[in-house]
Amino acid sequence: MKPGQGHAIFTAECTHTFHFHCITSNVKHGNQICPICRANWKEVPFQSPSSNVSRNVPRLNRVSLPRDDAWTTTYLRRFPSTQVSVGRQSSLLSHIPEPTIFNDDEALDQQTSTPQDRNGSDLMTNTMEIRTYPEVSAVSKSAFHHNFAVLINLKAPSHSGRNQSGAPSVENSRAPIDLVTVLDVSGSMAGTKLALLKRAMSFVIQNLSSSDRLSVVAFSSSARRVFPLQRMTDAGRQQALQAVNSLVPNGGTNIAEGLKKGAKVFVDRRWKNPVGGMILLSDGQDTYTGNSRPRLGANYRSLVPDTFQRNNDTGLHIPVHAFGFGIDHDATSMHSISEMSGGTFSFIEAEDVIQDAFAQCIGGLLSVVAQELQVEVACVNPRLQLSSVKAGSYETSLMDNARMASIQVGDLYAEEERNFLVTLNVPAETYGGDMSLLLVRGSYREPITKEMVNLEPTQVKIERPDVARELDVSVEVDRQRNRLYAAEAMAEARVKAERSDLAGAVSVLENCLKALSETVSSRAGDRLCVALLAELKEMQERMANRRVYEESGRAYVLSGLSSHSWQRATARGDSTDSTSLVQAYQTPSMVDMVSRSQTMVFGAPLSAGRTLRPAKSYNGRQRGK
Repeated sequence: MKPGQGHAIFTAECTHTFHFHCITSNVKHGNQICPICRANWKEVPFQSPSSNVSRNVPRLNRVSLPRDDAWTTTYLRRFPSTQVSVGRQSSLLSHIPEPTIFNDDEALDQQTSTPQDRNGSDLMTNTMEIRTYPEVSAVSKSAFHHNFAVLINLKAPSHSGRNQSGAPSVENSRAPIDLVTVLDVSGSMAGTKLALLKRAMSFVIQNLSSSDRLSVVAFSSSARRVFPLQRMTDAGRQQALQAVNSLVPNGGTNIAEGLKKGAKVFVDRRWKNPVGGMILLSDGQDTYTGNSRPRLGANYRSLVPDTFQRNNDTGLHIPVHAFGFGIDHDATSMHSISEMSGGTFSFIEAEDVIQDAFAQCIGGLLSVVAQELQVEVACVNPRLQLSSVKAGSYETSLMDNARMASIQVGDLYAEEERNFLVTLNVPAETYGGDMSLLLVRGSYREPITKEMVNLEPTQVKIERPDVARELDVSVEVDRQRNRLYAAEAMAEARVKAERSDLAGAVSVLENCLKALSETVSSRAGDRLCVALLAELKEMQERMANRRVYEESGRAYVLSGLSSHSWQRATARGDSTDSTSLVQAYQTPSMVDMVSRSQTMVFGAPLSAGRTLRPAKSYNGRQRGK
């Protein structure tokens, strides 16, 4: 087909092009499959009844939005229409030559690299806390206790910078960030999806400080850096907004090229801010790596550049926080990408909450207070040996004949907590009194000063009386046991669901629900346990049948597994909403940023005439039968 002669051109998400009036006639008769490659179309062209057909004015369907949402209508008008540009093979930015080496990053603002108070003393003075909780406080000296559990709780310091009113002044006390966003602009992003992405990026740009740097990479069939790593001063924000505003949808989905280009931004930069992070967003299947459909056990390592893989000693250790947008993305590959890099995977089911999802993510990234955190656990009593160290996705190692263990934790956000459960066998003793079990210590790097901070060692002891009275199990230990049990059940259910055993998957979740509801912490109304029960029930409903599982169940389960394995908040449909139960890992900085997202529009406070619409949840949609 040759374009031109006054005919409008439609480019489908599979990248094939057609005369618009031809393909709309085809669609009108119920055909939603590409005549060339037989791909199923999600974005279907249609002709408006009120349009002037003789002018061949094309229209694309949009993701449904409330008709009375005047704010959304106003927002969409702020950006140039992408509809007339869908047939283009590239955006206007593609005509600007791209440098071979990305060493054009803007120099850092050295004046804000080490914030100090009026007296010149460092603001970051509070340190990380270590707390330990033995399963029970006493074990009779004649008893042998198999798999005795000890909980290690770490809590990161808060931002200690204060303004004149005494309120937190995060911007003056946090470590600046180099943030690279890798954004899907394939044909399936046309219409409201891209507009909402631009809105979310506008929020991110407006909430970065002049010390932070941002780069934007856009990918479809290929990838391109559309904005260099530049400080978000007033001028930088304006240029970044213009770059995002110019994005145009076209072509297929090449996630690997997008990540490769994003990695190059980090590798080639001349300067480095203390914190680095990447946001990856895609709404489709990668059509260039051979993994065209998600499957259990698929190897997605080829998607992730070596410099991002967290087990690579020479790598950059840059976490990729992946966002699956809508119901057609490949949740398995996006989860794998985040897992391999040490990032999180979020599922944006209700497309109009993308800004809240981004807000939650940057709320954490803009509050990093500890880096390279490592925890060491050593047995004190010579007769003790560690049985297990349960740390989720964090790298652990046993040493000295299982008498020592280390946990590589990495970065922590302000006031973020980590809980690790260590088990050991407690032998019978001849003599009573106190018994020392473990010594817990650790260290981390302060991101602004780059100094190493050693944590105050903590020793775990229990009593060994002649006869120990019946003691209640520690609620803290019980709560974390429940979390680990729930995560294991979710993983097992996912394996069964991928093997088409949905009934078995639901049964696994049901058994976990019953077991958790009978525990000490659950009966006490513990908030984490309540959230786990609600999450397990939601997963059961999302495994009602194959269609429901593939549309949302898989992504929901994987985002849950990502959250629990890293003990870090992820977005799952309504999980950023203030009424959601699934927010067990949200930090104060995340809550503050999400609240800002929900009450601010384009940097201005919410007008009195507009009320917030609650984030959509799965329960608001009609379930498949």
